[in-house]
Amino acid sequence: MFALQVPRLRLGLAIAAVVVAGCMFFGAPTSAAPPSEQEMAARIDALLAARWKQEGVTPAASASDAEFLRRASLDLTGTIPTVNEVREFLADTSADKHRKLIDSLLKKPTHATHFSNVWRNALLPVDANQVFFGGDNGFRSWLRSQFSQNVPYDKIVTDVLVARGQGGQVGPALFYTALQLKPEELAASTSKIFLGVQIQCAQCHNHPFDHWKQDDFWGYAAFFGQLAQPQGNQQFAAMVTDADTGDVKLPESEVVVKPKFLAGEASEDGVLTRRMRLALWMTSRDNAFFSRAAVNRVWAMLFGRGIVEPVDDLGGKNAPSHPEVLDELSKYFADTGFDLNRLIRTLAATKAYQLSSASDGENRPELFARMAIKSLTADQMYDCLQDAMRRRELSAYTGQPGQQFAGGFDQLRQQFLARFNAPGQGTTEFHSGIPQALMLMNGQVIVQATNLQQSDLLGALDAPFFSDDDRLEILFLSTLSRFPTDDERPGATAHLENASNKRQALSDVLWALLNSAEFALNH
Repeated sequence: MFALQVPRLRLGLAIAAVVVAGCMFFGAPTSAAPPSEQEMAARIDALLAARWKQEGVTPAASASDAEFLRRASLDLTGTIPTVNEVREFLADTSADKHRKLIDSLLKKPTHATHFSNVWRNALLPVDANQVFFGGDNGFRSWLRSQFSQNVPYDKIVTDVLVARGQGGQVGPALFYTALQLKPEELAASTSKIFLGVQIQCAQCHNHPFDHWKQDDFWGYAAFFGQLAQPQGNQQFAAMVTDADTGDVKLPESEVVVKPKFLAGEASEDGVLTRRMRLALWMTSRDNAFFSRAAVNRVWAMLFGRGIVEPVDDLGGKNAPSHPEVLDELSKYFADTGFDLNRLIRTLAATKAYQLSSASDGENRPELFARMAIKSLTADQMYDCLQDAMRRRELSAYTGQPGQQFAGGFDQLRQQFLARFNAPGQGTTEFHSGIPQALMLMNGQVIVQATNLQQSDLLGALDAPFFSDDDRLEILFLSTLSRFPTDDERPGATAHLENASNKRQALSDVLWALLNSAEFALNH
């Protein structure tokens, strides 16, 4: 038997007794200090460069400072930088400006808000009834608090797995009620999201493309078999708690399946609840499923695609494009205490993350020799539009006391998200159609952004101390996070000079910028 590497659980003396007794067996933590962020970033770059050389691929040039600022802001805070932030970053001549930028973005309230949106969308089904009534606000608020405090990832996942209480309250219990406390649904969801293993195809029969058997699926589902089941149609108001009994059976049979980890070991009932035992196994430092799935997901958030693609399917049929990178990053993530912010800082410090998205015609996205062009999510698009028109008070809920529009209660936001969302859309797939295009051309948000009486940005440009050149620069900085190019400036200036109504001409320029592909994409 080996000593158990206990994740950050607060499960009381019962767990301590199990640990001391050595009743579970996982490897002890390594004593060697993990590499620094700079050392790990350099190691990733070296592995990527070796692959580029092997494939005869020339990487893209480094992104400009303006490109990097906008990219990092969208990736880490879900929205674009302010005019002042762009000016200050472009004027900064310090050698460590990129590192300082990442640190500052991770400290912003909008970072926690953005990550809570991303993880809410990953964890909850889009058709959960609570979504339409703002009932997921408590769950978002809980997620936001986790990311704002940089709670270790294993602790976040543990709290989801062992959640108790009423689903509509603040906390992770909504994850269970949204899936109606069904063991098979919870098994399919947790294995995919937290382990990168899609075992749902083994629910009714052995997996046709992987090694998972039907017994594997139901053995894993059995960890959720002792959830107290609500009566009637009260799933969404149910209290999430553990019962003393409860088993799962193979479909259309009376064969009872006992809890079994995906690694193959059976788990006998004892002092801990089944969900607690699953959490201990899942978040163990030695569980390669767990750290690999997390690293692959965070990598995809920053680079536009995973080292394994699709991002939540790390099965045998999907080999990683860079096995060494995934292996070493996974070990690094575990050895650094599952610190999400440290992982993000490490990836953002790589030369690969700082490459331009400009293409030379060669399409090898799996090599990461240039930055992928990423679609904005519906949340990002809405928040960017609000920021561009200087109406952040109507934008993403930051959890600050007294804020009027808290997530689901912003009616304009909900209408926009309902129209703009594209279920199943990949990060680098642009699925916008006629409804989305019309919304960006003349929807209520765009109308407000470009209306001379409603737009805070256009109103501010009326100040007499601004020249026309100043006004153009502010419009470009507010929307595209850069100054107009030498090619763009003459045409825009001529449009202003020849217009009978200069304020309307500025509105026209703003409308064109907001409807440009450059604004709608993260590059």
